[in-house]
Amino acid sequence: MSDDAPKTVAGTDARDDDSASADDDRPTDDESESRTDTAVETSPAAGAEDGPEDDGSATDDPQPRVPEDVQKYDRFQKMDGAQYDRVNEFLRDRTYITAREWAIARLCADFRTETGVEMTKIGENLPELVPFMTDTYSPQAVNQARSSFEDKVRTAGATFLYGAMSDFFTAEELDEVMYETTEVAKFLLEVEGVDLSVEEELEAEDRISGVMREVRASSEELRHDGTECPECGHEITGDD
Repeated sequence: MSDDAPKTVAGTDARDDDSASADDDRPTDDESESRTDTAVETSPAAGAEDGPEDDGSATDDPQPRVPEDVQKYDRFQKMDGAQYDRVNEFLRDRTYITAREWAIARLCADFRTETGVEMTKIGENLPELVPFMTDTYSPQAVNQARSSFEDKVRTAGATFLYGAMSDFFTAEELDEVMYETTEVAKFLLEVEGVDLSVEEELEAEDRISGVMREVRASSEELRHDGTECPECGHEITGDD
């Protein structure tokens, strides 16, 4: 994704450069205010009236220490130097999700504890955790992005299964669709740092193909079981 000259991200990483899209992943006004509030509260210069201008030197109010688990987090290391717009464009062309939703959903899974997701930690350290994210987020904005990701996965799943069950695709066409979608999913996993061997890839593809064959067979039974053939009057069953 870095062969072409990347676009410059103007001001914020949460901007979608896709005004014609029905899905606008930009945070709402409330979320933007929450993010601004978070940035002000965590800034060491916030509220300083007479202090010296920040020139990077040591002050009486040092920058908050980055948590150790944040420093060690390297899930998106392969995206070093990537621009948000380029990542977002890649995802928009191949999935329903945005770069913001992808990154935050991954972080929410990785920073889940027994008592819940550490959304404050994710939001305050977002630029340190994900190279192509440049703004801090409030916990509310993190939760909104995760929720949007989950909603889109459910919607995409329903769309795909309807296409598979409605007999719109032949078995060969369905295999082709599954191959293309599996390749995109594997690429995103590899970007996140998951190393898949050839054997693991083939095994996963075989399992997915097996499941889809079962879905197709079950959908045929569901559509035709108990109906009569309009030509001969024979009752059609799933076995037919």
